[in-house]
Formats: sequence, C-alpha cells, structure tokens
Amino acid sequence: MNMNIPINGEQYPCSPSMGAMLRFKKETGKEVTEIDSGSVSELCVYLYCCVASACHREGKEFNLSLMDFADRVTPEDMAGWQRSIMAPVADEDEVEKKSQPASASS
Repeated sequence: MNMNIPINGEQYPCSPSMGAMLRFKKETGKEVTEIDSGSVSELCVYLYCCVASACHREGKEFNLSLMDFADRVTPEDMAGWQRSIMAPVADEDEVEKKSQPASASS
C-alpha cells in the first residue's frame, strides 16, 4: 500500500516496509505487531517510520526529526492514514467471510 502524506504543502511517500518496521523497533523498542491501535503516539511514530523509509527507498530528501514530523502532521492526516492501513484488513475480513460456507441451520 503506497500513499502520500502532505507535510507543509509537500507530498511525501508513505508505505509500510521492513525498513519501517525496523525503524519503529529502533525508535520504540517494540515490534510493529505490539502497536496499541488506541495509542496515537505509537501510530505517529510508525507513520514517521513509514514515511522515512519510503523516502529513503525513493531517494526523496526527508530531514525531519520525529518531533518535527509530529509537529507538522495534523490529526486529520493521521486519521486518513489510519483508515488507509485498516482498509486492507477490513477487505480481507470481508473476503474471508464470503469464502466460508454458511452454517447449516436445523
């Protein structure tokens, strides 16, 4: 899933990758699988890591520290990104439900 995040009027690439996961571990000491979906701070760190990693991969300059990044990302940006990362999970759940045979009622 590739998308762009607007920061100060400029679009930055954002996508999950192994590099983003390793950056998150380095920043927090936690695995991405341990993120509390209700923790705005953990989600902000992961978003930062996804942007930093995608910029590195694409050769786009990204010189913001985590705090500089957080100061520039709006709650709306975070909510849009969170919806976009949750959409594939919801789609997979729907496909799985449709592929399972309906239970027989007696």
